[in-house]
Amino acid sequence: MALKRNVGLLEGLKYRGGGPMLAWLLHRISGLGILVFVGLHILAAFLTQQFGSDAGIFINIIYESWAFQIFIFFCVLFHAINGLRIIILDLWPALLEYQREAIWLEWFVFIPIFGLAVFVIFSGSLGG
Repeated sequence: MALKRNVGLLEGLKYRGGGPMLAWLLHRISGLGILVFVGLHILAAFLTQQFGSDAGIFINIIYESWAFQIFIFFCVLFHAINGLRIIILDLWPALLEYQREAIWLEWFVFIPIFGLAVFVIFSGSLGG
């Protein structure tokens, strides 16, 4: 027997997940960001070494830019810290009761480290 739901498209797409859903979404986005970086890195190396083309140099310029470096650092750091939280909660299921607190702890660890990294990247890009 099929479920009958009178939910419109906009109502169905509304975000209702809170912290755990945001962590889930950012974990997926950061994983894709890491995958894009590794793919670009391999493609640039291949194009530069095999063909000596300017396309490889152009890709290198993209992923050496400060904006891309900040994005990649966000992806790697968030993915690592969130993955560690997931591992801890998987190994000790009794801690699942404190999942929201674990997400807050994750952000308290992530924000200072990421802020310091952004400061270092900006000061390096400004020639300081």
